[in-house]
Amino acid sequence: MTNEEKLAGVFAPVNTPFINDELQLDHLQKNLEFYRTSKLRGYLALGSNGEFRSMSEKEQREILELFAEHKGDKIIMVGVACESTRETIEKAKRAAAMAFDYASVLTPGYFAKFMSGDALQAHFERIADASPIPLVLYNAPQFAGGVKIPPKTVAALAAHENIVGIKDSSAEGPGQYLSIVDPNLDFSILSGSSSTFYPSLHIGACGGIISLANVFPDAVVELYQAWRSKNYDKARQLHFRLARLTTAVSGAYGVAGVKAAMNIVGLHGDEPRSPMRPVPETEVVKIRTAMVRDGFIIESSLVR
Repeated sequence: MTNEEKLAGVFAPVNTPFINDELQLDHLQKNLEFYRTSKLRGYLALGSNGEFRSMSEKEQREILELFAEHKGDKIIMVGVACESTRETIEKAKRAAAMAFDYASVLTPGYFAKFMSGDALQAHFERIADASPIPLVLYNAPQFAGGVKIPPKTVAALAAHENIVGIKDSSAEGPGQYLSIVDPNLDFSILSGSSSTFYPSLHIGACGGIISLANVFPDAVVELYQAWRSKNYDKARQLHFRLARLTTAVSGAYGVAGVKAAMNIVGLHGDEPRSPMRPVPETEVVKIRTAMVRDGFIIESSLVR
């Protein structure tokens, strides 16, 4: 199976359940058991929605062991990003040793002023040279001190045989990369936002890593499949519904909003880890109302 085939579809950037700041591995297992029965192409473990920056090395390893145990036939990307190139390489090697498919690499952002295109290119190339598994770049300036991967840098990195894609969660959307990367290369571009997912498919994106897939995985996949089958009216209507819900959930409350939505439908979002705060109950009502408004739940029952 080619990288293009493996990365085509919908991935969930899986949330990490916490209660009173304690990791709930049993709850994560239950979530993975549910996702395994879904039509998701795969998962992103230890991503931004997974709150990877808030966990110890021991906790991250425990989470990866659980993903490895419940992988099934899903494709799994693992977030390996650290501030140093050297430590990122070590984590990529760990992901490879656990038989995961891809290493997802967010840009370093602590020394944001010095993260030029040249510095980022050297960083990613060195990781790709040393990693036993392919890299999927991750452009999310909101999580990386404002650091963006310049389009020209991505175009150069796309030629590296071990850099096979990018997830873009920026406000600009994946179009900035789709317009410059050589389409003949083995390089896949994925949307990281419900608001850009459907439009990006039309201009060449291969899929998406979408936060709402934590809550309604099959609804997001249904949009993708409607697009694949050229049922554009259905896909467009699903896009509008999912985009509105995203605004009410992660758009308004971030990771905590996704967790609240998961709790509403009977999954284990639980709580974010401090210093993030759970969504107040008065605001959870608004999320539930948004779900009902667009037909995702009926009287608090999940419609799958």
